[in-house]
Parts: sequence; C-alpha cells; structure tokens
Amino acid sequence: MQADRSKSDVSTQSLSRRRFLKTAAAAGTAATFGAPAFLRARNLNEKLNIAVIGCGGRGGSNLRSVSGENIVALCDVNQQNLNRAAAKHPNARQAVDFRKLYDHANEFDAVVVSTCEHTHAFATLPALQMGKHVYCEKPLTHGIWEARVIREAAAKAKVATQMGTQIHAGNNYRRVVELIQSGAIGSVREAHVWVSRAWGWQPSEEEARRHRDIVFVQDRPTESQPVPANLDWDLWLGPAPARPFHSVYFPGPKWYRWWDFGSGTMSDLGSHWIDLSFWALNLDHPLTIEAAGPSPHLELAPASMQAKYEYGPRGDMPAVELTWYQGTNKPAIWTEGKIPKWSSGTLFVGDDGMLLADYGKHVLLPEDKFADFKRPEPFIPASRGHHAEWIHAAKTGEPTTCNFDYAGLLTEANHLGNVAYRVGKKIEWDSDNLRAKNAPEADPIIRREYRKGWKLA
Repeated sequence: MQADRSKSDVSTQSLSRRRFLKTAAAAGTAATFGAPAFLRARNLNEKLNIAVIGCGGRGGSNLRSVSGENIVALCDVNQQNLNRAAAKHPNARQAVDFRKLYDHANEFDAVVVSTCEHTHAFATLPALQMGKHVYCEKPLTHGIWEARVIREAAAKAKVATQMGTQIHAGNNYRRVVELIQSGAIGSVREAHVWVSRAWGWQPSEEEARRHRDIVFVQDRPTESQPVPANLDWDLWLGPAPARPFHSVYFPGPKWYRWWDFGSGTMSDLGSHWIDLSFWALNLDHPLTIEAAGPSPHLELAPASMQAKYEYGPRGDMPAVELTWYQGTNKPAIWTEGKIPKWSSGTLFVGDDGMLLADYGKHVLLPEDKFADFKRPEPFIPASRGHHAEWIHAAKTGEPTTCNFDYAGLLTEANHLGNVAYRVGKKIEWDSDNLRAKNAPEADPIIRREYRKGWKLA
C-alpha cells in the first residue's frame, strides 16, 4: 500500500484541493463582507485608521505589527503602557476606558483588541456593532456564550475579522493540513495535542516546585495591596467580580491562571495548538467532552489536565477523538517512547501512518515507511502575514484565515474542555442551545453573570 502512496496520486490530490477550495469558499462566505463603499473602493496604498485597545505586552506587539497604518486612537488601563505607545503615536487620541473610545468611533475604521481575556468580548462587540474591522487576541472570549455572541455579531457585521493565532500564518501548518487532507496517512480517527507549560494550580507546593515557570498560589489572597499609581484597577476588573488589588493578578500573564479573568492553558495555548487539528480535520462542534486532572479548584485553572473530545463524521472524514494534554499529562504513546518526545506537539493517527507536528516542523511516522513518500503539491497559498491578512481584508473584502466564524468555533471548543473539567463529568454538548444536556450545573460557566454596570449586548 505504501508503495502506491509514494507515487503522485492525482485523484487524491484533486479531491484534497476540492475539499480545501470548498472549505475556503465557506470561510470566505463568512468572512467576505459588504464593507462600506469608501473602504471597498479604497486604494490599497491608502491607510486604515486604527484604534488600539490594550497597548502593553501582547498589545504592544500587535501595535507594532499594524503601525504601518494610521494609529488614531490608543487605550489602556495602565497609564505606563498608554504613555509608551503615545510616545510613538503622539497624534493618537488617548483613553483609559475603551467604552469612551467608542464615543469617537467616526475617527477610526478598525480596532485591535489586546486586553486581558475577560474583557475581550466587551471591547470587541461594540466595534462589530458599529461596522468596524476587528483583530482580537486569543482566546477570542472568556467563555462559550461570549464566543457565540461575537461569532454571530461578526457574521451580521460582515467586516474583516481575525483572531490572534499568529502561528496559523506559518507555512508549516499549511503543509501539515495539506498532508492530512490529501490522505497521506489515511483516514484520521485519533489526534493528540500536548503542551508542557505548567502554569496554574498545583495540588501541592511540592508538585509546584518541580516547575520553575510557576508561581505557587494556593488560594485567593485575603489581604489587599496598594494599587499601582499607573493602574485603573476598577477598569482592569471590568465585568469580573470585584476584589482587592494583589500582585498575584497583575501584571500579566499572572491573571490568566484565575477563572474570573482567564481560562488557563486549555484555552490560551489551545488556541494555537488545537488550531492545527481543527483546521486539518475540519472540526466544528464536539458531541461529547470528558476531562481528567486534579480536583477542580474554585479559583484557579489547573497546571496539568487533559480533555478528550468526540467529533462525528464531517463530509468524507470519519468520526475522530481529539485529546488535549497540558503540564505533566502526556499521551501514552509519548510516555512509552513510541514517538519522538517533543515537549509540545500534535499527533495525527491515521489508518496508514502518523504525522507528528509542532509550530515549526513535522514528520511522517514511521519514518522508514514514508522514506519515498511524494508530497502533494502545495495547494494552500502562503499567508501575506497574520496581521497583514487582516489589513488587506479590511481594504479589499477578501477573507482572512482566522476570521471570527472559524475562531469562534475553536474558542467554544477549547472552553468546553474547561467546562468538562470543572463540572467533573463527561458532558453531552447541545451546540444549538449552548448547554451541556446532562450537566445543568455547567450553565453558570457557559454564561456567567457580570459585575454591576457591565453588560454584553
């Protein structure tokens, strides 16, 4: 069988191209928009007017990536970040509260959102409702209901959208997707995704000491610390429950370990790593989700856990199980040394072989079986750059690759891993009604209540 596969299989590659074109067309339908005429008719050399919400850390990097356009507004709850950005863009309007920034929405065409996760949806939704193009960092939202709200708002707005999964623009992911979708390893019925990052709650301090990249925190601090002079703590909290300032939350990325502000590694790195499986296997809504790990902590996301998703058939692709692992958890095939022990990776298990990938490389396994394998000709075009895609789309109406239709589905699925972990049972997912059919106790996690004065509508 492998000898046949080593030849150029024109029919298989043609089928794969048709599948890709069909998928791209569907994504394009969702992402191509009826933009205002002054944008659609714009000369590509004319610059967009962009408002940047969140200017420090990841936000600072995003700002640099779009700074070839006109940066007309800057917003950050941290005055130091705001001052640093304003020094490079002195003519930009400045604001601490992004809600007030939207009082001047006529000044900008597009928005880049790089706030902490718990305010992503609140900074993004007004832009969509006002017909602005939006680039939002990952994960797209803090929860499942929010992801659905943003996804539906983007579909209605018909603007250019992109979630900040920058690795999606790399050529390595494209070559992996081509191999999987052209049948290089046969039908894939099993996939494993793991990362070794161990940020979050550990069940004991002894366990935590094994990981040098973790700050051991057992519970929410009871004491209050002085709020840094440069920080508007109330605005930083936004829709999250009020609590005194403490350095275990700020500055980032400390906040991402706490359920009130983030979703831990599952949704953060899952946005990058599960993205590859999601793309290659044409995934959408899982049927069931089951998680394992230490007993859930009320306040903190775990350092180590795993979650298994069951997906039904998709077109000519069979049902597949996708399992996520983080921290010390790893697939049995990795632990047993049956594959290279990459610290983080994605393993596709097909009827005719396996494919192991990380951000920058991939290999077909077993290697001797694929020694004479002839790869399909590339059929997924190279990206012009993750931010550049979005800017180009805003000017032309062409689709982006991580638009909010795709990213919304990916975000919902990643959050479901945490939902299953936190309720402690295998959940049966009703995507149409956004509920775990056998776990009504999951409802407050799927859609949480917001602090008084904050509403997502």
